Amino acid sequence: MPTLSNRFQRLVSATEWDPFSVLGPHRGESSDSSGVCIRAFLPEAAAVVLLPGQNGSTPVSMKLVHPEGVFEARWDGHSLGTDYQFRIVDRQGKATQRHDPYAFSPLISDFDLHLFGEGKLYKAYNQLGAQVCTHQGIQGVNFAVWAPNAKRVSVVGDFNEWDGRRHPMRSRGGGGIWELFIPDLNDGAVYKF
Repeated sequence: MPTLSNRFQRLVSATEWDPFSVLGPHRGESSDSSGVCIRAFLPEAAAVVLLPGQNGSTPVSMKLVHPEGVFEARWDGHSLGTDYQFRIVDRQGKATQRHDPYAFSPLISDFDLHLFGEGKLYKAYNQLGAQVCTHQGIQGVNFAVWAPNAKRVSVVGDFNEWDGRRHPMRSRGGGGIWELFIPDLNDGAVYKF
């Protein structure tokens, strides 16, 4: 089994096929067994702060754990939810704030994946491509593509400087569907897989 350090290296070299096993929230990987470890790959960042999204919760500075931009924070408090955000300060000092795409569950149901595999998902165009939606209370775009022979798929666009390392997608099993919900994107965002 690869070490976490090896997984970080696979992320930054765009060879990690299961980004959700490394990025986003991971329960039980904190000093408090009920706590959460949150990881993000933000190569543009000079500094990152986790904003828990709960009234009265204290922001947490994220630690750089890989020199090419993997950050990590430990959250030992009560439930974190998916409404937490990152405050990112880039190398030019510009600050932005965004939600974590790796905190969100998939939108395409297992039943729809089954129908797709049988060739009976008759309105697959409502699931694949880019679908503007609100997911778990957050506005964004759900990206999905059929790439049955792919080892890894990313979505790229102006929103990530066309860097294929930054938004690797989740494989939805043997049917060849890859999916990723990217919060805070709007209709009309230029993208490709």
